[in-house]
Amino acid sequence: MVSDALNLLLDLARDLPPISMAVVHPCDAESLRGALDAQARGLIKPILVAPKAKLIAVAAESGQSLDGIECIDAPHSHAAAAIAVQLAYEGKAASLMKGSLHTDELLRAALSSSSGLRTERRVSHVFAMEIPAYPKPLFITDAAVNIEPGLLEKRDIVQNAIDLLLTLGISQPKVAILAAVETVNPTMRATLDAASLCKMADRGQISGGILDGPLAFDNAISAEAARSKGIVSPVAGEADILVVPDLEAGNMLAKQLQYLAGARAAGIVLGLKVPVVLTSRADNAESRMASCAIAKLLDAKRAGA
Repeated sequence: MVSDALNLLLDLARDLPPISMAVVHPCDAESLRGALDAQARGLIKPILVAPKAKLIAVAAESGQSLDGIECIDAPHSHAAAAIAVQLAYEGKAASLMKGSLHTDELLRAALSSSSGLRTERRVSHVFAMEIPAYPKPLFITDAAVNIEPGLLEKRDIVQNAIDLLLTLGISQPKVAILAAVETVNPTMRATLDAASLCKMADRGQISGGILDGPLAFDNAISAEAARSKGIVSPVAGEADILVVPDLEAGNMLAKQLQYLAGARAAGIVLGLKVPVVLTSRADNAESRMASCAIAKLLDAKRAGA
């Protein structure tokens, strides 16, 4: 059975009003098209923050219209990021979207101690993936922000992902803490962290989901593989969330699923006062729309809609 995760996200967001979204430096055809397409679908009201001359040139070259679109002139990408973050802080933008600048530029501005967007939570990224070989949406975290998170950072990464799935209407999401093996090995930090995270959930330090780990990837997504190893688990073979040991593992896993298994993906950054849509030049229109839909749903949750 094939999940239809991205269309489901769009369906969930359809009846909600569009949110204001500051689009940071959309100075190539694809990032500009992503913002304008999201507006056409009723997902966002874009505020384009970029060098205005570049925006006009990109729109003209790619046959796109800026008529009626709010544009704020910024001299360069660093300034665009700072202005967009200020808009979010002032409540003029309910979300941010990355354009054609490096992720680090945008997040550096958002995470600045003076930005006003930081919360008590660690910032993390979640991929929402639709995979032909898996019967339901699969969420992978963190494959884009935290390079080598420690135990406390992983606690926030897990909680951010659980809170996202609860917002999407997935109750008690099943969380697989991944490692290379299924047993605790004191020489493998990922297994120690997995065991600690599960105990933290038992003690209420992580709430809203069902955790198990360490689990190898095959056991997390295949009940048959788990049975063959004698693993009895409420998560094995039924995972909603995969928590990876570090960014490198997560990034490779997500891209392998996209390029070798035909997965479609949306992505969102959590843990700030507003959600941040991270787009890639490789993202198609559906992925961009689904990422905006997630931001829209999160904003509705924050507003109590």
